[in-house]
Amino acid sequence: MKIYTKNGDLGYTSFLSGKRILKSDLRIESYGAVDELNSWIGLLRSQAVNKSREEELLEIQDRLFTIGSLLANDSENLKFKTPQLNTTDIDYLEQKIDAMEARLPKLKNFILPGGNQSVSYGHIARTVCRRVERKVVSLTLDSKIDDLVVKYLNRLSDYLFVLCRMMAQELGTTETPWEPRM
Repeated sequence: MKIYTKNGDLGYTSFLSGKRILKSDLRIESYGAVDELNSWIGLLRSQAVNKSREEELLEIQDRLFTIGSLLANDSENLKFKTPQLNTTDIDYLEQKIDAMEARLPKLKNFILPGGNQSVSYGHIARTVCRRVERKVVSLTLDSKIDDLVVKYLNRLSDYLFVLCRMMAQELGTTETPWEPRM
């Protein structure tokens, strides 16, 4: 099978149902942004500081592929099954967040992104996740999207924020609190 099909050369792509749609469609934009987020998670997974978290980051990447397939499905009448999100996927993120937060100092201020390259990658992933969430929320105005997709993305951005704090602590990086000038 060749990687290029030439089917998208005129700016169209297909949903899982086979229906052709412009590549600028919000649904396509949404799962394209999920793909971008998945790449950032892959970059986080490759950071030495996350070696002990490789399996959990792989789990998150798997869930993002699931979300991508859910967004690529415009029909309830597919002739094949697609993977599904479950409440246990959200529970998983919450458990990981709680475990990291138990090891972190209480947050008293907003934290400025940065301080270390790995931490900065995490903050970029977090902001991309928020953008994905906004796109999917917009998509829900016109399309039937499983509520768990938005919940998962919301929780994932929380996870990524706490992960950044955890990485900073493990790397000995000082978090820079935001202190607004008044």
